[in-house]
Amino acid sequence: MATTDTHWVSDDTRVMLLHTESNIKRKVTSVWSGFLSFALRDNVLEVAVGLIIASSFTALVNSLVSDIILPPISLLPFMSRNLEEKFWILRKGPHFPRQEGYNTRKQAMDDGAVILTYGAFFDQMVNFIGVGFALYVIASLYGYLSKDSIIKNTVKCLYCRKEISEKAKRCPMCTSWLDGREDRETTALPQSS
Repeated sequence: MATTDTHWVSDDTRVMLLHTESNIKRKVTSVWSGFLSFALRDNVLEVAVGLIIASSFTALVNSLVSDIILPPISLLPFMSRNLEEKFWILRKGPHFPRQEGYNTRKQAMDDGAVILTYGAFFDQMVNFIGVGFALYVIASLYGYLSKDSIIKNTVKCLYCRKEISEKAKRCPMCTSWLDGREDRETTALPQSS
């Protein structure tokens, strides 16, 4: 008759395993709570929301420029096609169509031509100016409504020439006072007359 031994692990090993399990649980809980406190902090959530809004705002301004502003510009007399497709041929490809030329940038590049695509550059430049102007308007509107401007006016420190806030009384870079007190001669000794 076989007997079953239920104590195949010694008591010391059992205590060590329970202690190790407790340490692992504590470390996992600590790491998890640290991650949650990092990920759910106010400024991390604000940055995430800001990035999402910025992404959709960029798509909106790109659509405004590409779909609303650039098509009328393409109707100008010197524009014969969409602005984005304007290019100069620097070197023709081997299968250059003599009568009509290349119709698109893709057609020219597929033929091996070397082209200067100034229209795509101009398109990106108008997009950049549009996004920048729209952000400036939003920042100005925010400053007007909240009385706390995002756009900070700066001046150069008279001593270190770094850009600082125009409202600063002391330069944070060189710690000079900006109200002229460093130019005045001061002494702790009594003045004799």
